[in-house]
Amino acid sequence: MINILIELGFALFSIVIALLVGIAFILLAGESPLDAYHALYIGSIGSWREFLNTLWRATPLIFTGFALALPFKAGLFNIGGEGQLLVGGFAAGFVGFYFTGIPGGLHVALAIIAAIAAGALWGLIPGILKAYKGAHEVITTIMLNYIAIQLTIRYGIERYRIGGRQALPTIQDSAKLLRFNDLAELPVVGSLPFIEAFALPGLRLHFNFILALLAALFLWYLLWKTTTGYELRAVGFNASAAEYGGISSKKTIILSMVIAGALAGLAGAGEALGTHHTFMSGMDAGLGFTGIAVALLGRNHPFGIVAAGILFGALSQGGLEMQFVGIPSEIVTIIQALVIFFVAGLQMLKWFLLKQREKGEAE
Repeated sequence: MINILIELGFALFSIVIALLVGIAFILLAGESPLDAYHALYIGSIGSWREFLNTLWRATPLIFTGFALALPFKAGLFNIGGEGQLLVGGFAAGFVGFYFTGIPGGLHVALAIIAAIAAGALWGLIPGILKAYKGAHEVITTIMLNYIAIQLTIRYGIERYRIGGRQALPTIQDSAKLLRFNDLAELPVVGSLPFIEAFALPGLRLHFNFILALLAALFLWYLLWKTTTGYELRAVGFNASAAEYGGISSKKTIILSMVIAGALAGLAGAGEALGTHHTFMSGMDAGLGFTGIAVALLGRNHPFGIVAAGILFGALSQGGLEMQFVGIPSEIVTIIQALVIFFVAGLQMLKWFLLKQREKGEAE
């Protein structure tokens, strides 16, 4: 518990430093830091609706953060979140439109399962190549990102779109993920007294956020409460020693990449079924790569990733308000980079001080 509080303190301190350094860049842009950060606050958590929309923007980042963190525990670096999200989103969008006559709840479930399966397949390929051929996962996952772009956007959309829009046809109503502002229309849930708080115009938060929280609980339980999680962490700590102890590193590598791909596929399902109601070009918008930063800031812990995802969601949502008051959108990107830089920098400082102390004790 003490270690968790220390890590949290380091992360918060890093964020504060990043915001302070960000003042210099805002001044260089000729804008007022007070106006910029006030707009960031108003746009991200200044109202109940903006806070919920911050959670909406955080949702795919949480999933793609998980997609990096789980393989990282097994000693792998999964850069394929972008491609896994794309194939998952394409599968969900395809099933959402072309599968007709299916009852609502079943249709949504089927589209989500298709996204999970597609993402898992896109994680399985580099997992097998790593386990049996020693191919470096960074190279294979990056290559698969480009293949996913060509397969889903260059070929998939061009093959199945209707009209000139760079997207698949809009999904059936039966495949749409439930949005929070539609809760009041449900027969039983709509009669609850607090449901009216979600009946807000412009609210885009949908059920995938709940799935993200459930995924965080699943990963926490998997990693620290199961034999599989122990084996996964053992392989990441020392694969040779794990093999000597009877743990199959090949099976563990493949399993971690498959689960990671499935989680990134869920991010794609949320964007296709809940946000855009179709699979469209540009839907990924760098979500897979931003998820890497989210995982690093969250220290590759499921709950830390949820918190980091909400932070990056707040920066993204608040960035829109900053643009409305004349602050360049690049300032938000700079602040995100500063957060990552100072988190990494303070962790390196902590590691250096620990080594110095160990050296002093040895002498």
